[in-house]
Amino acid sequence: MWKQALAVTALNLRTLPTRVWSSLVVVLGVAGVVAVVVSVLAMVTGLIDSMQHAGRADRAIVLRGGSDTEMSSTLSRQSVLTILDAPGIRHERDGRPDSSAETVLIVSRPMRNGGTDANVTLRGVGLQGLALRPEIQLAEGRWFTPGLHELVVGRSAQKQFAGLELGSHVTMHDTDWTIVGVFASGGDVHESEILGDADTIMAVWRHDLFQSVTVQLESPAAFVTFKDALTTNPQLSVEVHRETDYLAKLSESLTRVMNLIARVVGSIMAVGAIFGALNTMYSAVSGRTREIATLRAIGFSAMPIVVSVMIEALILSLLGGTTGAIVAWALFNGHGVNALGGNFSQLVFRLTVTSALMFQGIVWAITIGLIGGLFPAIRAGRLPVTEALRAL
Repeated sequence: MWKQALAVTALNLRTLPTRVWSSLVVVLGVAGVVAVVVSVLAMVTGLIDSMQHAGRADRAIVLRGGSDTEMSSTLSRQSVLTILDAPGIRHERDGRPDSSAETVLIVSRPMRNGGTDANVTLRGVGLQGLALRPEIQLAEGRWFTPGLHELVVGRSAQKQFAGLELGSHVTMHDTDWTIVGVFASGGDVHESEILGDADTIMAVWRHDLFQSVTVQLESPAAFVTFKDALTTNPQLSVEVHRETDYLAKLSESLTRVMNLIARVVGSIMAVGAIFGALNTMYSAVSGRTREIATLRAIGFSAMPIVVSVMIEALILSLLGGTTGAIVAWALFNGHGVNALGGNFSQLVFRLTVTSALMFQGIVWAITIGLIGGLFPAIRAGRLPVTEALRAL
């Protein structure tokens, strides 16, 4: 049976040049489905990578009890001092806890494309806020000076928003601020932010409450000790998270939406591709009625005919799937995009087309090929020999 199937398949493939345009319907349809699915899922992968690179298991973030994000959290200065007395925090040689009490604000800035205003995160960090995150590296200029109206801007934010060039002056909350530096952090979430001195920013905005406290733990295992000490303290009502867990939760809703979009849009396009494959394979079977009759008359069974049609559909779908995956990688891998982040500010990250995503796209192509080739294959196998011979 398999010898017969291979012989019939070889015969079918040799006739493909005579059916090139109808075959292209399948290839291009499947390629479009795979390219769209892979590119949207690449946004999910890029977002997750951006969040994961910003977090470390040996850092913890403390929010007010019941708060999901920094924007909904407030911590008094007394609460901050109590938090920094907890065990498990790494201390500097001078005895100071390795920590950063931070304020997070959303400010509006014009975007480079179109000039419309969009939200960007302004993060005020403590004296050790920069040392606490060694992944943040100065790319141009210098760091801000505490007490002065100076800011450093992330590379991604600088590319997304207008007026944030090195040396520029920006007005926020009726105060003139100078951009004195540009930093990079490997494309993570912090690269979409603007950083400044927390006390200076709070004084300008007339705030007296912090949004969060980030601490460097003695080790990842010290998190349990640190968390237990804070959550059992009757003077505090706080939420304590590993930084990695907090960032993963922050991106959860957005990744869920993008995953849903990829599957809904991909499924709608896949239905169209399946109909294209059905039409093409039905036409191919109808056009080879004489060949099928001849093969059946000389002793070929129905199963090799079915297998040959399925193989042809799978080959066309695989060709389309491979093409779509390569196109998605060539056009979108590393391409910068922006989306609304968990703090309702613009989050800039890069699409990441991985080999796993390309394989997932090819699985979509195989599924389309199997469904699109199944019914034409069954029709070819069930074609009565006498009916087929009348067509000779």
